[in-house]
Amino acid sequence: MEINTFIIRSLSLLLILSFVESFHFHEKELESDESLLRLYDRWRGHHQVQERSTERFNVFKTNALHVHQTNKLNRPYKLELNRFANLTSSEFLSTYANSKISHYQALQGPPGCNKNSSTYGGVKSLPIRVDWRKKNAVTSVKTQGPCGSCWAFSAVAAVEGINAIRTGKLLTLSEQQLVDCDTALNNGCEGGLMEPAFKFIKEHGGLASDESYPYVGKREVCCAKKFGKHSVTLDGQENLDGKEESLLKAVANQPISCAMDANGDFGLYKSGVYTGQCGHTNLGHAVTIVGYDETPEGVKYWIVKNSWGDTWGEKGYMLLERGIPEPEGRCGINRNCAIPLKGPNTPNKEL
Repeated sequence: MEINTFIIRSLSLLLILSFVESFHFHEKELESDESLLRLYDRWRGHHQVQERSTERFNVFKTNALHVHQTNKLNRPYKLELNRFANLTSSEFLSTYANSKISHYQALQGPPGCNKNSSTYGGVKSLPIRVDWRKKNAVTSVKTQGPCGSCWAFSAVAAVEGINAIRTGKLLTLSEQQLVDCDTALNNGCEGGLMEPAFKFIKEHGGLASDESYPYVGKREVCCAKKFGKHSVTLDGQENLDGKEESLLKAVANQPISCAMDANGDFGLYKSGVYTGQCGHTNLGHAVTIVGYDETPEGVKYWIVKNSWGDTWGEKGYMLLERGIPEPEGRCGINRNCAIPLKGPNTPNKEL
């Protein structure tokens, strides 16, 4: 489905706004089309959405009723009428979760992995909980905008994490350099994979700082003269074997890049541990797992850093259920994860 370009422009501007408080509504506002229309206009004012059309109202109305009905259920997560509430699921996925990871993985072939001697395969003892945000290894939540570059944001967050762990310095690095320059297997705003991004970083002198190569939300001409300048370097990369145990061991030691299927209620997620519907085969979105924990009720979850701005979810994060019977994990999160490797003595360049 082709999305109205005005909607895309409006949403891209909204994505860079400062924090917006959650939008609240009352059940009475859902009782008639007239009250729903007033609710729609109130939502438009809250999120500064200019467009007002019958089609957008119909989508909003459907989402408002769905959010209300879902939140009435006894589930460990809540939805909300956020800035994406006037988009259909198809529109939302094609604009904000369209890295086509399954597609690019198929073109590349099955991911390789060293199942017998992976970096963390020998780890025996794991902490009960891990949160790399509390260990100064996670930068602020960023915004990809209407560009299928979540693969780059996922990869960069993982590199920022391992660099902070190895050097003690948390540096904000460049997604734009990957979008512009990593073109052998990846394709800018049209999607890509994280493991080849790590390989690109290793082979091209590191990853530039965000300050020296800032994000613009679209693919531009690669600035090759910035290779190896003000850059964080890597020693290599590794794919995990698709098992939750391997992912748990890896996350206990560093933030990890993972692909996932973002179908379901992801766009309207507000808070809590997401246990809702989603697929596990159409891996179209990439995120970074920065920790794990469990609720007092015993619901285990991953701490997932997203790239839809800090007004989405729990200030830009999602708590995603883990420890389920399905081996692929909730939303396929276990299936395609990659690690950037950096030794403690690997120097950066001009940083």
